[in-house]
Amino acid sequence: MSKAGSAAKIKLNSYEDLFGGSSAQDAGEQIINAPLEDIYDFKDHPFKVLVDEKMEETTESIRLYGVLVPGIARPRAGGGYELISGHRRKLGSKRAGKTDMPIIVRNYTDDEATIIMVDSNIQREDILPSEKAKAYAMKYEAMKHQGSKGGSTLDEVGEAAGESGKTV
Repeated sequence: MSKAGSAAKIKLNSYEDLFGGSSAQDAGEQIINAPLEDIYDFKDHPFKVLVDEKMEETTESIRLYGVLVPGIARPRAGGGYELISGHRRKLGSKRAGKTDMPIIVRNYTDDEATIIMVDSNIQREDILPSEKAKAYAMKYEAMKHQGSKGGSTLDEVGEAAGESGKTV
């Protein structure tokens, strides 16, 4: 199957689906420039951040233009922020010699943060099957915790990512 064929099956969620509301103001979130040392990786993040040609391109882009799309984070109980989405941008910022990075800060439950983390990463082309499997398992568990509000079947997890429940 060609990459274009598999990419056509991917269903991307809208901003409103991921974050609720239609703007940062409606959602009650903040966009800040946080020191990189205050941004912590998401617990059990299943996706590896590789230093490869794509990372070199990301680093060079950040060096020239800065981070164009903020990461997504939530406040951490121990201080700082837990990064939900933007792990590649964080590493690219470090490699580019930056000391901070723009992030959207919003309070999310563990389940909400897990679902957003999976949904914001699962569409990438270079995901290993083991990473995808762990991500789907994490999202499935988070959706089960949410009950009927978030759905709880493998078919629903797969549908959001353009996959069948059997594949998931």
